[in-house]
Amino acid sequence: MNIAKNMEIIFVAATVLAAATSFATAAAPAAPATQVAVASAKMQVVTVTAKRLTAAEKAAL
Repeated sequence: MNIAKNMEIIFVAATVLAAATSFATAAAPAAPATQVAVASAKMQVVTVTAKRLTAAEKAAL
């Protein structure tokens, strides 16, 4: 089977499949957002400390 000869049919079939999928899922209601809350979990914080570059240093880059 020569795929090059059938490339148009493969493209059309993929387009039809994508269109049918988008129409089928367009009517479906959106899933409700779920949030997980953990009372004892502490949020991780990253602190970055560094000096800012001067104008001369920026120009050198």
